Parts: sequence; structure tokens; C-alpha cells
Amino acid sequence: MKIRIKRNSIRYRLTKTEVETFCSSGYFEETTDFGTKKFTYALKAKEGIDTLDAEFKGDAITLFLDKEKSKDWYKTNQVGFNQIVRKTSGTTLTLLIEKDFVCMDETIEDQSDKYPNPKML
Repeated sequence: MKIRIKRNSIRYRLTKTEVETFCSSGYFEETTDFGTKKFTYALKAKEGIDTLDAEFKGDAITLFLDKEKSKDWYKTNQVGFNQIVRKTSGTTLTLLIEKDFVCMDETIEDQSDKYPNPKML
């Protein structure tokens, strides 16, 4: 899973295996080890929510997706989910969770577990 953060925008991109793992277990996380601390970013299925949501606790960012929407996501052509969320502080967060497509540019990154890019078909 990749994370991209820019100002008040958070985007996760998941490979095929990561999407399937998330859909079957309701949870997926990655960590970055800084030696003395670890940063965690996670995706969690949650019951009783209508929209995407996010929290930042400790050293972790967790995005929440409705459990019903998450169950069969891997079986569908739906690329992802996006939401602008107004927080109690009055700020807004733009959240995006999406399937990771094969890059059209040359890259040294292993792309064997990515979704076919629709622009290449």
C-alpha cells in the first residue's frame, strides 16, 4: 500500500493482493520503521459509517471504509472511494482509497501485483 499526503489530502493505493486481504479481513496496514519509532498507516472496515473517515492517533493514520462497501470491492470494477470529510475542528480532509494501476511510464518498481491500467487496454 502506498500513501500520499499533501496538505489536508490523504490517498492510499492498494495492489490486488492488498485489496483482497483488506476485503477478507477488514484490515490492512503498512509500517515505516524509523529506528526509534514506527509510522503506521492503515485501512480498516468499520460498521455504522456512511462515508470515509480518518483518524490520527499515536504514530498512526487510519482510514475507515464502510464494512458493507469493503466486502466485495476486490470483485468489482470500482476503482476506489473518495470523500471530503469535515472534522469537528472545522477543517476538511480529502480522503481517497484506490486500486493501484500499472504505471504507463517506465519504472523499476515491480508491477506484477497491480491492476491493469485501463488507459493501456
